[in-house]
Amino acid sequence: MPIIYTCRHCMNEIGRLEHQVVESTMLGFDQLSIKEKEDMIKYKSNGDIQITSICESCEETLGHHPHYHELDFFIQ
Repeated sequence: MPIIYTCRHCMNEIGRLEHQVVESTMLGFDQLSIKEKEDMIKYKSNGDIQITSICESCEETLGHHPHYHELDFFIQ
Protein backbone atom coordinates (compact mmCIF):
# COMPACT_ATOMS: atom_id res chain seq x y z
CA MET A 1 0.00 0.00 0.00
CA PRO A 2 2.12 2.91 -1.20
CA ILE A 3 1.25 6.45 -0.28
CA ILE A 4 1.65 8.57 -3.41
CA TYR A 5 1.95 12.36 -3.26
CA THR A 6 0.71 14.11 -6.42
CA CYS A 7 0.63 17.81 -7.34
CA ARG A 8 -2.92 19.13 -7.56
CA HIS A 9 -1.99 21.49 -10.41
CA CYS A 10 0.42 19.68 -12.75
CA MET A 11 -0.52 16.13 -11.64
CA ASN A 12 3.17 15.11 -11.40
CA GLU A 13 4.17 12.64 -8.74
CA ILE A 14 5.98 14.48 -5.94
CA GLY A 15 6.96 11.45 -3.90
CA ARG A 16 6.05 7.99 -2.74
CA LEU A 17 6.21 6.12 0.56
CA GLU A 18 6.40 2.33 0.28
CA HIS A 19 6.11 1.47 4.00
CA GLN A 20 3.75 -1.32 5.00
CA VAL A 21 2.54 0.49 8.12
CA VAL A 22 2.61 4.26 8.61
CA GLU A 23 0.96 6.18 11.43
CA SER A 24 -1.26 8.96 10.13
CA THR A 25 0.05 11.21 12.91
CA MET A 26 3.60 10.76 11.55
CA LEU A 27 2.37 12.19 8.24
CA GLY A 28 0.49 15.05 9.88
CA PHE A 29 -2.96 13.87 8.79
CA ASP A 30 -4.26 14.47 12.30
CA GLN A 31 -3.58 18.20 11.78
CA LEU A 32 -6.00 18.40 8.83
CA SER A 33 -9.66 19.31 9.11
CA ILE A 34 -12.27 16.85 7.87
CA LYS A 35 -12.75 18.99 4.72
CA GLU A 36 -9.00 19.08 4.06
CA LYS A 37 -8.80 15.31 4.46
CA GLU A 38 -11.68 14.85 2.01
CA ASP A 39 -9.98 17.17 -0.51
CA MET A 40 -6.45 15.82 -0.14
CA ILE A 41 -6.65 12.09 0.64
CA LYS A 42 -8.04 9.55 -1.84
CA TYR A 43 -8.12 5.81 -1.23
CA LYS A 44 -7.66 3.85 -4.48
CA SER A 45 -9.33 0.49 -5.16
CA ASN A 46 -5.91 -1.20 -5.36
CA GLY A 47 -5.07 -0.12 -1.80
CA ASP A 48 -2.90 2.87 -2.73
CA ILE A 49 -3.41 6.15 -0.92
CA GLN A 50 -3.10 9.29 -3.06
CA ILE A 51 -2.31 12.56 -1.32
CA THR A 52 -2.92 15.71 -3.34
CA SER A 53 -0.47 18.49 -2.53
CA ILE A 54 1.57 21.05 -4.48
CA CYS A 55 5.02 20.63 -6.03
CA GLU A 56 7.82 23.16 -5.68
CA SER A 57 7.48 24.32 -9.28
CA CYS A 58 3.77 25.09 -9.00
CA GLU A 59 4.29 26.70 -5.60
CA GLU A 60 6.92 28.98 -7.12
CA THR A 61 4.59 29.84 -10.00
CA LEU A 62 1.83 30.74 -7.53
CA GLY A 63 4.32 32.95 -5.69
CA HIS A 64 5.06 34.87 -8.90
CA HIS A 65 1.40 35.01 -9.98
CA PRO A 66 -0.76 35.27 -6.83
CA HIS A 67 -3.95 35.76 -8.85
CA TYR A 68 -3.64 32.09 -9.92
CA HIS A 69 -4.89 31.16 -6.43
CA GLU A 70 -8.37 32.08 -7.69
CA LEU A 71 -8.21 29.26 -10.25
CA ASP A 72 -8.82 25.57 -9.60
CA PHE A 73 -6.20 24.71 -12.22
CA PHE A 74 -3.74 27.15 -13.75
CA ILE A 75 -1.77 24.73 -15.91
CA GLN A 76 -3.45 23.93 -19.20
